[in-house]
Amino acid sequence: MLKDNLNLVEENIEKACQRCGRSRQEVKLIAVSKTKPVSMIQEVYGEGVRDFGENKPQEIRDKYPEMPKDVKWHMIGHLQRNKIKYIIDKVCMIHSVDSVKLAEAIDEEAAKHGIVMPVLVEVNVAKEDTKYGIMPEEAEAFVRQISLLKHICVQGLMTIAPYTENAEENRIHFRNLKKLYVDIKDKNIDNVNMCNLSMGMTGDYEVAIEEGATMVRVGTGIFGERFYGLA
Repeated sequence: MLKDNLNLVEENIEKACQRCGRSRQEVKLIAVSKTKPVSMIQEVYGEGVRDFGENKPQEIRDKYPEMPKDVKWHMIGHLQRNKIKYIIDKVCMIHSVDSVKLAEAIDEEAAKHGIVMPVLVEVNVAKEDTKYGIMPEEAEAFVRQISLLKHICVQGLMTIAPYTENAEENRIHFRNLKKLYVDIKDKNIDNVNMCNLSMGMTGDYEVAIEEGATMVRVGTGIFGERFYGLA
């Protein structure tokens, strides 16, 4: 089942790239493995996937030693400052930086390990009350402020678009984030390497790719419905 699901997602990504004249190599698939047991992650790994996304630091901490070391773990969920220590030496990127205090805490933990952590700024592009993220009009100033930190590097933007049955409804949000991304990129801010746009999930990743996503986060489309009984 997982192999079939993954093949369908890959096929959809390929078609979306073709529709907008992009190379498949421009889009990274992140398999969102939150709440999923290691056995399922290993099965998807066996099909060639190396990038996995988790919402909770504790899951990364617990799954990390169970998986091969060439897995690239992405922290994609809301991150509390006191949990950074669990993942700072395990993840390849933190997608969900949404406050100066969080950025400073990541910087502090990264300094302890002698690393520079790639981060994405989470933007609440649809301005939903229930979502985390920086408001679009505040994003450039926020990027400039945290770019002064020496042990993080801003590498792009991320958003979680509204849940909708019709993916087309999110096209405007993806388009607006891409425009914001380009605007900030064009400013050539020191210590900012705007190379990633993380947007699109199971219900709308094809539209996100058409609008410029370089990373799509697909969970249900690969693993099936979430399982909350994980010990």
